[in-house]
Order: sequence, then C-alpha cells, then structure tokens
Amino acid sequence: MKDRIKKIMENEDLTASRFADRLEINRAVVSHILTGRNNPSLDVVTKILLEMDYINSDWLLRGEGSMYKDGFVPKDENERTLFDREPVNEGKDTDVTKYAKEMVVESGDNIAKADVKQSVRPIPITKRKVRQIIIYYDDNTFETFGPH
Repeated sequence: MKDRIKKIMENEDLTASRFADRLEINRAVVSHILTGRNNPSLDVVTKILLEMDYINSDWLLRGEGSMYKDGFVPKDENERTLFDREPVNEGKDTDVTKYAKEMVVESGDNIAKADVKQSVRPIPITKRKVRQIIIYYDDNTFETFGPH
C-alpha cells in the first residue's frame, strides 16, 4: 500500500508534508508510512478515500483495478498548467506581494557598489577564568565553590 500512496502523491503533485496537511494528519505519520516503518492505519486510509473521493478503494486497499474510479479522467502531466497545482499557502493570507513596494533602480552604479567585499576582523578572545560554581540541591540548599 505504501507504493500506492506514493503513486497518489506523485499523481497529485504533493510532497509528504502537503499530503499530510491535506489529509489533516501528522506529518510524521506520512513519513513513517513512506519509509515502511508503519503500515497505514484505517484512519489514514479513510481520510485518503474521503479527501480524494475519486480514488478507487479496491486499488488503494488491494491493488486491484485502476487507480481512479470509473468516469474520472485525470489530467495528463503534459496538460497541467501552473494554475492546476495546489497553492503553497492555500487558505492562508500570506501574500507578501500585496505589501511590497516597487523599487526603481536609476542606474547600474548601485549594483557595482554592493559587490565590494569588506574584511571583518575577528574579536579577540581573552583568557577566561572560572569565578564561582554554585550547586543547588533539591532540599533548597546550595554550595558555592571558587578558586582558592
């Protein structure tokens, strides 16, 4: 079943983390399934079949028949467009472009100045000495040790 889940992820163009997010399951669960550490639980299989209702349950469970239910025609990889892909931040309002301001570069002089390399001097490390060590005990007492 692990290979069939990988095939679903490949056909849906989903990474393991996006697949887990889409099914609303822990990412570690998907990772353990894909590495073969764990078999998919009934809960995971149910979530796949509910979320992706076009997947043939016989194919997912036993590997029999075709991947998709009768009547479902998946888009060929060559027919997919940029807009068929699942958005990275689906449902989240993280569009940074709506707050971005346009910068106009007058000339290429600014770019040449940015390429100048500067050397950074290391901060000298002075020799450090231990001043005091304090040990706290669970009976709320402590001992202090220092150089003699």
